[in-house]
Amino acid sequence: MRTIDAATIDRVLTRADMLEALRRGFREDVVTPVRHHHPMTRAGEADAMLLLMPAWTDTSAVIAADAVMGVKLVSVVPGNTSRGLPSVIGAYVLMSGVTGEPLAVLDGARLTLWRTAAASALAADHLARPDASHLVMVGAGALAEHLIEAHAAVRPIRRVSIWNRSPGKAEALAAAFAGRDFAAAAVADLDAAVAEADVVSAATMSREPLVRGAVLRPGTHVDLVGGYTPAMREADDATIARARVFVDTRAGALKEAGDLTQPIAGGVLKVEDVSGELADLCRGRVSGRGSAEEITLFKSVGTALEDLVAARLVHARAE
Repeated sequence: MRTIDAATIDRVLTRADMLEALRRGFREDVVTPVRHHHPMTRAGEADAMLLLMPAWTDTSAVIAADAVMGVKLVSVVPGNTSRGLPSVIGAYVLMSGVTGEPLAVLDGARLTLWRTAAASALAADHLARPDASHLVMVGAGALAEHLIEAHAAVRPIRRVSIWNRSPGKAEALAAAFAGRDFAAAAVADLDAAVAEADVVSAATMSREPLVRGAVLRPGTHVDLVGGYTPAMREADDATIARARVFVDTRAGALKEAGDLTQPIAGGVLKVEDVSGELADLCRGRVSGRGSAEEITLFKSVGTALEDLVAARLVHARAE
């Protein structure tokens, strides 16, 4: 069994290859049981969470030679930010879907960053305007860099505006992109930046809405990535009301995402108003962006399918 670290994952993957692997993966038959959430009370800091995310190639009809299965073990510890550590840490165990033999243990945190960003870019490939050139990044944590890279791989991004509660982090992230084909800069006025955006991507742990629908201009695509519990919100009710809404999976997003569960509970959004899942877009079962003026929104909470597909790709490339 091979151990694959973060540096190897970075070395063998490209944004384009990861996105296309996910596109194919959402067209495949993969079994993804609802992930297990285990809250953990932490003395003196916010509660932590242990997540178990299993998935496997569907072998009910035929056992393909390249069938795989795996499980991601993830800890989410908000207090890690004060320790200089990522909030999300974990490992992925990839196994043969034929024999059950362990094939590799991969760095789960890095795998999550790559697959999460690729899922957002895949959604944007269907939902953002083809000429989208201004990206507003809300949040400057570990995922923000990957989201910027992924969105820039599918749209002609020329300007990136970065907002963060701690301005220094936004400035440091902007500086990391110096010399790129797009100009990156930290911004202090989030509303003003969102009002000029073509794509707004949010990756925070906020419990209060940051993206306001009142300032969104027609044609904007909103990508909500950070909130993973019903108590978290990154966009307000006006954003949800103005947008055509898509999710990575209904089973996950409609249960776990406060950006949707709260508007549904308040009567702002109906379950049937959700236009489709990422698999629906990839399989052509629903259409993507309908017009240049339409506001679209993608809410992801993550799915084990993405981890399985990403781990399979990394393992093949590493071999």
